[in-house]
Amino acid sequence: MNPLNYVVSRNFEKYEGVRPINIYFLRTLYLLMFTMIGYESWSTIFGHEGTWDHTKAVAWCVWAAYTTLSFFGILNPLRWLPIVVFMIFYKTLWLIVVALPLWRAGTLAGSPPDGMAHVYIAAPFIALIVPWGYFVKRFILGRERRSAT
Repeated sequence: MNPLNYVVSRNFEKYEGVRPINIYFLRTLYLLMFTMIGYESWSTIFGHEGTWDHTKAVAWCVWAAYTTLSFFGILNPLRWLPIVVFMIFYKTLWLIVVALPLWRAGTLAGSPPDGMAHVYIAAPFIALIVPWGYFVKRFILGRERRSAT
């Protein structure tokens, strides 16, 4: 089998019917989450001085927790897929709730949320690498992988 066919063809033996290209993209995403967002969140937590604002502390702790758990996604991308869906969901929700009203009012550009909007706008595109059929079968419908024996 040529390499291009391998990465775009469903692999039932190794990846439960998910295309290897999705696995490679997911591993890359987990690695980026673990290194980039993980570094920033843990640096902020360990470097913080004084009393925390409780809502900001929650945000930093959630980011630190999910990016640390994303390490396991590098090792087993399909089992840790809910972390990616969580990330897509909260970023897309934030875009709808915070950025969209500001953008419609013409006040997003140059505002404090503008920087986050530029980062979070990638979330809907990240959704393209999620094997949604697998996610629905496994995590929504609860269908387990069939044993080869």
